[in-house]
Amino acid sequence: MIAGKLSRRKLLKTTALAGVGAVTTFYGPWKHKRVYAQATDKPILIGLTSDASGQYANSGASDRRGMLMAIQEFNANGGVLGRRVETVHIDTETNPATGSRVAERMITRDEVGFLAGALSSGVANAVSQVAQKYGVIYLNTNSSSPSEAGKDCHRTKFVWDGNGTNFAQAAVKSAMETYGDKWLLLTNDYVWGHNTSAATRELVDAFGGTIVDELMVPQGTRDFTSYLLTVQQAKPQVVAAAVGGDDQKAMRTQVAELGMGSEPAWLNNQQDWPDVYGLPLDNLFGIFGTTWYYKLDLPGVPEFVAQYRETYPDTAMRSPGNVFYNGYMAMRELLRAVERADSTNNIAVIKALEGLKMPAAERMQHHDAWIHPETHQVQQTIYLATANDKEAWEADNDDLFKMVAMEDPETIMDQASLEACKLESYDDTPAYEQ
Repeated sequence: MIAGKLSRRKLLKTTALAGVGAVTTFYGPWKHKRVYAQATDKPILIGLTSDASGQYANSGASDRRGMLMAIQEFNANGGVLGRRVETVHIDTETNPATGSRVAERMITRDEVGFLAGALSSGVANAVSQVAQKYGVIYLNTNSSSPSEAGKDCHRTKFVWDGNGTNFAQAAVKSAMETYGDKWLLLTNDYVWGHNTSAATRELVDAFGGTIVDELMVPQGTRDFTSYLLTVQQAKPQVVAAAVGGDDQKAMRTQVAELGMGSEPAWLNNQQDWPDVYGLPLDNLFGIFGTTWYYKLDLPGVPEFVAQYRETYPDTAMRSPGNVFYNGYMAMRELLRAVERADSTNNIAVIKALEGLKMPAAERMQHHDAWIHPETHQVQQTIYLATANDKEAWEADNDDLFKMVAMEDPETIMDQASLEACKLESYDDTPAYEQ
């Protein structure tokens, strides 16, 4: 199966927006006017490893759109270090084994300078192991298992999303005080679900609550009947769901159909925009976390949304969400770091990223963000949201969320990941440069 995809490498490379927008949008700024300084100049090639099939296909497309819009901005201004930026994308299929093969192929055959893209934490971990083996910088743009910046951290990997512990710390105590201390965990049965539920369990225990049950949901589940019957029988006051992607769409639809959206209370650790876009408002029950929203009342947000709509005029998802935002921010800061380092040398670029301070105004968030030098995770504002008021939604059917709280990065810091992460030394990281 993978061989068939790889045989189309040239097509994928030269149609960088296939499946996510018009090709001319990406190549338009430079295709006819780019002039190389020297005949030996060559593009900076970035391998995009986001999913195009499987549980996170929709989010994978949004992830790529974000990264490609950032690249378009640099190419429109002459590229990076006088070189245009190109991409090659191969579907990682929401499958760790495929992710490993894709990363190996991109590094050894395509000779990419960097790797970027992630939704599944299992895939991200697999890609990052290959990247570290060769010394290739890898941007984990959107997977959020605490282990990604914890025990599975690497010198070459940078994690751009909030993780399960950050979101749990933002929400658990408040939910216990508001709804009660009898909880049930509903968990996607893979690394992100496991680690996110573990973080939730630890906080519930610390605040004196009780976990009455934990239900493991296999990836690819579309019928939640048995799980929801168990929830009804257990009568928890709060269901903490760590269920993502298309699985979450199915879960939300069936919870709403059974009239279970208001009782018990639902806490969804993290809500990715592509997982709920287009769903009825009734399906957005409960409290959930996010890193960004397109209606935040902050400078730069309206312009960013307008740029998205101009860049992707034919995309069904008419407003950008947190997945797009994370992909964009990660790619923008990588290319800025290459410029600051004045090199594509991996160690130079790593040092340009480690400890990087990112002002709130540039991030379109409420608090300054930074890359933790000991874990390589972006520390950032976490927002809590719920379904919007019907009147606001009727005025704009994309306006699904209502922000109810936010936490600053210091308050929701993941200390466990900080203790678990042991980055390889610079000397133990192979040198790599494109």
